Amino acid sequence: MFSRACLLLLSCVLLAACGQVWNDPYPVAERDQNVMYTAFTDRPKHLDPVQSYSEDEAAFLYQIYEPPLQYHYLKRPYTLIPGSAAQLPVVRRYDARGRELPADAPAGRVARSEYEIRITPGILYQPHPAFAKADDGSPRYLELGPEDLEGVRGLGDFPETGTRELEAGDFVHQIKRLAHPRLHSPIFELMAEYIPGLKGLQKRLADEAQRNPGWIDLTAHALPGVEVVDRHTYRITLKGAYPQFLYWLSMPFFAPVPPEADRFFGQSGMAERNLTLDWWPIGTGPFMLAENNPNARMVLVRNPNYRGDPYPCEGDAADRDAGLLADCGKPMPFLDKVVFSREREGIPYWNKFLQGYYDASGVSSENFDQAVNMSSQGEVVLSDDMVERGIELLTSVSPSVFYLGFNMLDPVVGGGDTAAGRERARKLRQAISVALDMEEFVSIFLNGRGVPAMHPIPPGIFGARDGEAGINPVVYEWRDGKAVRRSKDVARRLLAEAGYPDGRDAKTGEPLIINLDTTPGGLGDKARSDWLAKQFRELGVQFVVRPTDYNRFQDKIREGNAQLFFFGWNADYPDPENMLFLLHGPQAKVRESGQNAANYQNDEYDRLFEQMKGMPDGPERQKIIDRMVAILQHDAPWIFGFHPKAYSLQHGWVENRKPGSMIRNTLKYQRVDLERRQALRAQWNQPVVWPLGLVALLFVVIVAPAFLHYRRRERATGVGGAA
Repeated sequence: MFSRACLLLLSCVLLAACGQVWNDPYPVAERDQNVMYTAFTDRPKHLDPVQSYSEDEAAFLYQIYEPPLQYHYLKRPYTLIPGSAAQLPVVRRYDARGRELPADAPAGRVARSEYEIRITPGILYQPHPAFAKADDGSPRYLELGPEDLEGVRGLGDFPETGTRELEAGDFVHQIKRLAHPRLHSPIFELMAEYIPGLKGLQKRLADEAQRNPGWIDLTAHALPGVEVVDRHTYRITLKGAYPQFLYWLSMPFFAPVPPEADRFFGQSGMAERNLTLDWWPIGTGPFMLAENNPNARMVLVRNPNYRGDPYPCEGDAADRDAGLLADCGKPMPFLDKVVFSREREGIPYWNKFLQGYYDASGVSSENFDQAVNMSSQGEVVLSDDMVERGIELLTSVSPSVFYLGFNMLDPVVGGGDTAAGRERARKLRQAISVALDMEEFVSIFLNGRGVPAMHPIPPGIFGARDGEAGINPVVYEWRDGKAVRRSKDVARRLLAEAGYPDGRDAKTGEPLIINLDTTPGGLGDKARSDWLAKQFRELGVQFVVRPTDYNRFQDKIREGNAQLFFFGWNADYPDPENMLFLLHGPQAKVRESGQNAANYQNDEYDRLFEQMKGMPDGPERQKIIDRMVAILQHDAPWIFGFHPKAYSLQHGWVENRKPGSMIRNTLKYQRVDLERRQALRAQWNQPVVWPLGLVALLFVVIVAPAFLHYRRRERATGVGGAA
């Protein structure tokens, strides 16, 4: 009997070793399904496209909604192509007398611009109960009472669904929603400058909202400047010239929302059950939201009504070499489901990636050394362990800029009202720009994950030049085919020319003090502050950090009481206007409450900006941008810091991933080699069973003597009793 028990225990150990992977966090039913696994760290707050404006939410919204335009997945610089639109919008521009102007007419002559957008016929919405019909053709789930909503907790509790074709009126309806007083769209004020009818509509809707606490029928309200031409065509009329509006047409703010959705979710009792458009989006895109638990798990599944647009066939040589054109012309999406699991901590996220349970991962400071190495040439390469696992590294320069800004209203770094004072301050700013070694900063504090900036425009956006033409000649020189930072001696010479030899005022002998205004967690942190102090100390300049809480810091910036500060900007769209406006005089923070936190003003720069912003890309626009950049480099209102690099890792079984921060509807392009993933997961997660064998052996060693003693005693007692 004892031997049989030991045999049974050993059999359990062996069977476990031959069975499925023990630590798989996903349901057994998903193992053979075409599923991609990824993670998110911060819960999405808004999934209504009129309100959402964060990267955390974009990961979901861009897969569900289809704006009229999208970016080509492979082309760089970023290129707009049709999304739900049949073609790029037809743009007509008119002067104040109603005469049509040529495309290259100066922006100052344009009184209004018309964008006519033709939608691809035959596009269908995802299945949704808002479209369900009763036998008589009326909406199935309207005028629901409390008894109808008993037990309803999600969309799946409505057994019937329906769909319909996408129409031009759905796009017009969404634009009206920008003005809805209960939705608070973050782009309302900006768009109201170009679509004047929005403010009037907002006032009318606000008046109705006071009278009517329930659903507001937007179809009963006209929006001047936005009109339906026919079933598949609509027209938007903008005030003046705003060519960047095309980029906004690639964002969910301008994606279609059917009136049926607002009517369905606007019923009494829905919001209390999280049955809102902010929780359950409805779109025509390749995926639809099937599970929404933002504290744990979000699931997208393939939209069965999606038309299956073809994978792109155009790309450069690097795309072809990387296999990114292998699926040319095949219908998308390739995935059936995408599972997002929430990971609040970086270490569990990283470990699950290494186990193969996440298909891709970012590279954080905690796992940087484990993931990549620095080559002798200073290049970032994968570590040997990552290479052995078949993991691939993807890098791209983000369309962002981080900079140290000088407050031009400050008498020391701004120069005051006199020409002599301004020239003195300009040389001081140049000296500091040369002295602060951004290459060293990126290497030490960003693990090399950044590109030193020469001006505000990031690589990949029109206007940014490569090679010698792209360097900042004040700070760099071109030597042996590369940009080399000028020496500290150049910085000391400029400092002396500014009137501060060896860091002291030549007239008074007082030491020069530069103050950095910051908040905890910014450049005021001790290691970075020590590094900055060292850079200034080498010039003989005293450096003081003035940390304050966030609100006080914002007050200093608004009131112009800062001297030097650290800021960053992420481009909303890939156009130089969205970066160069940060130094446009009429956008000054103190005077105009704009985004020009440096309060920089240069008449020539401002005039060129107004000319440039309304121009199409081309040689003439590039020439103007070159001059604007040269002005900024000469005046040095910023220490042009760096453009961050995005690092991403993916397993070798993931296909068709190309980094590009502007492109967010990426999931439809990606594909997973399921057999390879399953095989490698099993290989990397083989159960370690020898401890169980050791336990079994210890069990035998400990229990066997007692068991044998017991058996001998039983037998002895039996013999004695028989006698």
